[in-house]
Amino acid sequence: MCAKMAFQHQAGTAMECLSIPITLHKEPGVDHEGREVLKCGFKIGGGIDQDYKKSPQGYTDNGIYVTEVHEGSPASKSGLRMHDKILQCNGYDFTMVTHKKAVDYIKKHPILNLLVARKGVTSS
Repeated sequence: MCAKMAFQHQAGTAMECLSIPITLHKEPGVDHEGREVLKCGFKIGGGIDQDYKKSPQGYTDNGIYVTEVHEGSPASKSGLRMHDKILQCNGYDFTMVTHKKAVDYIKKHPILNLLVARKGVTSS
């Protein structure tokens, strides 16, 4: 995608946007090694330890972004969309987090109460 999809937000500063609440209930599944896991059906990119200038999606800040949503997945059913910027997960601030910390936090909880910002959505 092009850079127009990004927020140009500096980590740790206020951001004017509508925070969209999303509740995602993970579903049981099997990983590539045959282990039972809880699946959420989305992938993320970004983090304060990543170089956003190398982002194939053209993001212009170090936020945590949804880079993929699998069709029919819990993420898709909950209303999560590609390019949503995750601001919080279960009350934990995602605007100042490393990529690994975000992944680990998402993996550890069976229910994700997310607050996301969506480009172009400024009022309800």
